[in-house]
Amino acid sequence: MQLANTPYFERPLFFFDQGRFRKALTEGVKPPLTIFKDAFAAADTQMAERFREGEDVRTLVHERALFIDCLLHYAWYQYDWPNGISLLAVGGYGRGELHPHSDIDLLILTDGSAAPDTIDNIERLVAFLWDLGLDIGHSVRTIDHCLELAAEDITVATNLMECRTVVGDDSLRERLTEGLAPDKLWPAEQFFSAKYAEQCDRHNKQQAAEYILEPNIKNSPGGLRDIQTIGWVAKRYFQVRTLKQLQGQGFFTEDEFAILQSGEDFLWRVRYGLHLLAGRAEERLLFDYQRELAKQFGYVDSGTQLAVEQFMHNYYRIVMALRELNDVLLQFLNEAILQRGQHQVVKPINERFQLRDNTIEVTQTRVFTETPSALLEIFVLMAEKPEIRDVRASTIRLIREHRHLIDERFRADPCNAELFMQLLRSPRGLSTQLSRMTRYGILGRYLPEFGRVTGQMQHDLFHIYTVDAHTLQVVRNMRAFRSPEAWQKFPIAAEILSRMRKPELLYIAGLYHDIAKGRGGDHSKLGVADADAFCRRHQLPGRDRRLVCWLVEKHLLMSHVSQKQDISDPEVVHDFAREVGDREHLDYLYALTVADINATNPDLWNSWRASLMRQLYQATQRALRRGLENPIDREEIIEETRSQARNMLRAMGLPIGAVENIWAQMGEDYFVRESADNITWHTAAIHQLHSSRGRGNQKDTLVLTRNSGPGEHDGATEVFVYTPDRANVFAAVVTGLDMLNLNIHDARLYSSASGYTLDTFYVLDESGQPLLDEPRRLEQIRNTLQRELALVEDYSKVIQRRTPRRLKMFELESRAQLSTDPGNHYSTLEITSADRPGLLARIARIFLAHDLRLHNAKISTLGERVEDIFHITDARGQPLLDEAANRKLEEVICRELDAHQINHQ
Repeated sequence: MQLANTPYFERPLFFFDQGRFRKALTEGVKPPLTIFKDAFAAADTQMAERFREGEDVRTLVHERALFIDCLLHYAWYQYDWPNGISLLAVGGYGRGELHPHSDIDLLILTDGSAAPDTIDNIERLVAFLWDLGLDIGHSVRTIDHCLELAAEDITVATNLMECRTVVGDDSLRERLTEGLAPDKLWPAEQFFSAKYAEQCDRHNKQQAAEYILEPNIKNSPGGLRDIQTIGWVAKRYFQVRTLKQLQGQGFFTEDEFAILQSGEDFLWRVRYGLHLLAGRAEERLLFDYQRELAKQFGYVDSGTQLAVEQFMHNYYRIVMALRELNDVLLQFLNEAILQRGQHQVVKPINERFQLRDNTIEVTQTRVFTETPSALLEIFVLMAEKPEIRDVRASTIRLIREHRHLIDERFRADPCNAELFMQLLRSPRGLSTQLSRMTRYGILGRYLPEFGRVTGQMQHDLFHIYTVDAHTLQVVRNMRAFRSPEAWQKFPIAAEILSRMRKPELLYIAGLYHDIAKGRGGDHSKLGVADADAFCRRHQLPGRDRRLVCWLVEKHLLMSHVSQKQDISDPEVVHDFAREVGDREHLDYLYALTVADINATNPDLWNSWRASLMRQLYQATQRALRRGLENPIDREEIIEETRSQARNMLRAMGLPIGAVENIWAQMGEDYFVRESADNITWHTAAIHQLHSSRGRGNQKDTLVLTRNSGPGEHDGATEVFVYTPDRANVFAAVVTGLDMLNLNIHDARLYSSASGYTLDTFYVLDESGQPLLDEPRRLEQIRNTLQRELALVEDYSKVIQRRTPRRLKMFELESRAQLSTDPGNHYSTLEITSADRPGLLARIARIFLAHDLRLHNAKISTLGERVEDIFHITDARGQPLLDEAANRKLEEVICRELDAHQINHQ
C-alpha cells in the first residue's frame, strides 16, 4: 500500500484540515471509510450553510470540486498502483465545477500496460467511493479506446476535451489530449455542426421554449447547456482552455461576457439551491421548489405579484438574455467556421441592407445611427423576402447596441408606425419576425407595454407560458389558421381567416388582449387603453380602432359563455348575439378565442371545447341572420324538436302513444335543451326498459353510454342515467365516474313527473379525449354506475384517490357565489376551488345535507382549480331567495371544501 498521508497540494481548503485527516488515516483508530464519510458530511454541511448565508456560488462550486479532488487523491492512495494509470475528471467535474448532487464523472485511464491485478484495485476503489456516498460515473479505458469512442460520439468527445488529471501519471492525459486535437479528430467545422444540431434537438425536446412552467435549468433554451455549448465550440475553434482567455479577441464584447458570467452565476445559484432542496441531482425547477427558492433568495409578495412570480420573472428574463446571446455568438462562430474561405455572393437590397449568401447585414456600421427606422425595417424586409434566412452576427450586435434609440420620439414617428403596420400586413413570416424582435429586445422597446410583460408568469397550472410567450403564440396560431392543415383541425377559423377584411386587426387584438396582466384589476378592461393608444398612434380608422378595443375587452366572453353557460338555451344565445352585434365581430372574436385557448395550454383545446365553440358560433350566426329583434320562440323550439324526434321514433317502430306517455312526464326544459337525436335515444331506451319490466324484469335503473355523433356535444362520451329519483343519485354517479378517472364537463339533470330522474353526463378521459369505440371501457362505466346506484339509499363513498404532485403545490381558498336571476326558475351557484379527487362528490354531499336539488352543472377544470356552475333549487323546486340563508350556505360550502383540500395535501 502506498502512503495514505501523501499531501494533496492544489489550493488551500480552509474548511478541511488535511493534516488532521491524514493523521486519522495513519493512526487507524477509525476505519478509513468512516473517516472519509465524516469529512464528506462535514464539508457538505459547511458548504450548504455558506450557500444559505449568501456566499458567492462560484467559490462554492469550485471549492466543492477541489474538495472532491482531495478526497479522491487520498482514496486513490489507499491502494497500490503501477505506472501507466491515472484518475481523470471529465465533463463538468473536469471543468472544476460541482454542485451538491452533480455526477462526479471519472475516467480511469491506462496506457494498456498496467498489471492484470490492477482490476482488483479499481473495483475496490469504485466500491469504496460508492460506499462513501459519492455520485460517481466511471469508466476504465485505454487511450486508444477513448479516441475510438470519441470519434464515434460527439458527447464522448466533448467530455474528454475537458478532462484533467486528479491523480496519477499526467502524461497519459497529455497523450489523450493530443489525440483529440482538431487536426486529428472532430475538426472545428464538424464539431460546430454536431454541437449545433445537438442543441437544436435539445431545445425541441424542451418544447423549444424557455418559458415553460417548470423549466429545466440545464437543458431548456437559455439554460446552462446553452452557455456550455458556446464555450465548447469557441474553445474548440480558438484552441483555448477557458472563455476568459478570449476577452479582447473580438469573439464577444465586454457587455456580452458580463451577461454570460452574471447569467451563469444566477443559474448556478438556482441549481445549487435546487439540489439542496431536492436532496438529489434535480434540474427541473418544479413548483415544489420555486416558492422555497423565491423565499431563500429574498423575494416577498407585493400587492400585484407573488414572491414566486417575481423570482420566476427574473429567471425568465435572464434565460431570455442568455438565449439571445447564444444566438449571436453561435451565428458569429457559424460565419467564422462554416463560411470560412467560401466565396460569398453579396446582393444589395437598398442603401441600408444587403444580402450575403441569404443572410441580411447592414451596408455600413452607422446605418442604425443615421437611420434609426432601420431597426424596424430589417424585420419587414425579412418578412417580405423569404430568401433571407438569418441575420449576420455583426448586424445582430449592432441591433442590440442601438436598440436604445427606440424611444418616445422613435415611437411617435409616423414612418415607424407605417413600418410596423407593414410588418403586420405581411403575407408571411410575421410570427417568426415578432419572435426575433422579442429576442433582440426590439418589440419590447417599440411596444413598452409588451416589454413590461416580457418574462411575466402566473403561478398556476392553467397559464403554462409567460405573458409574452403566450401572446406571440396567439399570433402564431392566428397565422396558422391560414394554412391548408387548418381546414381540418380548425375549419371555422380557417374559413373566417380566408375572408377576413383586415387580418392585421386580429393580430393587434392578439398582441394586446393580455397586455395588462399583472397590473391588478380586470386586465381585459385595463388593456383597452393601451390598445386604443396603439391604434391612434398607428392611425387606424375609427371603425377598426373600435373593433380592436372591443376584442381586447371581450376576449374572454365567448370562452365564458360556451363553457359556463347553457348554450342550448335560446335566451343565452340571444343575449350573446346582442353582445356581439354583427357577423364581423363574431368572426373576429371566434378566431381570437380559439387562438387564445390553444396558446394558453395545449391540453385545453380538445374535441369538447371545439364542439362548444362551434355550437355557439353557429347558433349565434342563426340568431344574427334572424335578426336581434326576432328572438326565437320557446314554444317553436319545443314543437320542432318533438316533431323531429317523433318522426325518428316512428321510423324505429315505436308506438307513438307510448312515446307520448313518456313525454307527458317531461317538463318543457327537457325539450328545449335536448336535441331530437338525444330525445330519440332516451325515449327508445326508456320504452324498452318499461316493456321488459312488464315481462318480469324488475330492473328499474338504466345506464347507457355512447360517443356523441356530429352535431351537439360531439367530442365527448355521453353517459345517460335513468333511475328512480333519490337524494344520492348525483353523488353516486359522480363518484363512480371519478373512480374510473373520467372528467365530467357537463351534466344535465331532469326530474320526471313519474318519479324518475334523467341525467346526462358528458365525460372525457384524463387526456381530454372521448373514449371512442372502446366497448369494454363503456361496459365498465355501465357496470360501475349500476353498482354505485344500487347502494344509493345508504351512500357513503367519497373518493380517496391520490392527489397529483402538481395539484398539491397549490392551496386555493374556495369561493362560492349564489345568485338568482328573477327571470329564471333556479338559482345559480358558482364555485371556485382547488382541484382534488372526489370534489364533485363532496359538493353533491353538501347539496344533500342542505336539501338542495341540482338541475344542471357546467364543470370547468382550469389547471389547479375548478370553476363549476350549478343550477339549483330547494326541495320544492323553488329558487333560493333568502339572502341571509344564501350567505350562510356560501360560507358552509367554502369551509367544507377547504377542509377537504387540507385532507388531500
